[in-house]
Amino acid sequence: MSDSEGEGGLALDSVFTEPPRPPSPEPTVTTYTRERQTDHGDWTVIDIRLVGSHPLWGHHLWNASRAFASYLDEHPELYRDRAVLELGAGGALPGIVAAKNGAKTTVLTDYPDAALVDNISHNVLVNILPEGERAKVHVQGYIWGHAVEPLVELLPGGADERAFDLIILSDLIFNHSQHEAMIKTCDLALSKRKVHEGSSDTRPPPCLLVFYTHHRPHLAQRDMEFFTKAREHGWHCEEVLTRKYPPMFPDDPGEEEVRATVHGWCLTRE
Repeated sequence: MSDSEGEGGLALDSVFTEPPRPPSPEPTVTTYTRERQTDHGDWTVIDIRLVGSHPLWGHHLWNASRAFASYLDEHPELYRDRAVLELGAGGALPGIVAAKNGAKTTVLTDYPDAALVDNISHNVLVNILPEGERAKVHVQGYIWGHAVEPLVELLPGGADERAFDLIILSDLIFNHSQHEAMIKTCDLALSKRKVHEGSSDTRPPPCLLVFYTHHRPHLAQRDMEFFTKAREHGWHCEEVLTRKYPPMFPDDPGEEEVRATVHGWCLTRE
């Protein structure tokens, strides 16, 4: 994974400053196998098609995405009958798990590039089979930090009620120049509903889930600046998961154990 960093405008190559790796094969399919055992057996695998080589790294099913999918499968209380937004979705595995497990509405977004958006739509089509359930899933191009009205307008209810209960960020914080833009979007899009002590509302509070790996260990501190900035904006940040996988790029430099570890954080409004 390259160390290239930079600032710039909103063109694809300036919003995402990572140069592409050598071309991958044409679109491939990677299968996620459900880890949680269930009695009703509603689904056991999800097939995720990945685009070919792409500067936004959408041609990989990241370890964080796999860990995210399993975490969401274990914690349906975070999103069942609620509204879910995934940013920078890539193959959209976590968001598809939420949709299959009963999210009321799921909005899957990535940079408004036809290859990425069309591929997400394909993954929804092949994995959300009942047409009625598929109607609850929306795919949208979106640039972080921009107005969120096009996203919240996809939700049912009146204009004053529309907001997301869960926002998914899977392996995004290595985009250091975009931390503020991500936080801005989350602040605008997440519901401001508060859970008061003694209330009959027992649902978890609206939250962000941020899963990531330090793919470049020498830049780990830059990754973690996301949480420093989030705290400055009034978010409570708590680590909820660490999990080891084989490293995505075994020959890359840096301590292998660091590159093999997925971290998951939950952010709520203070």
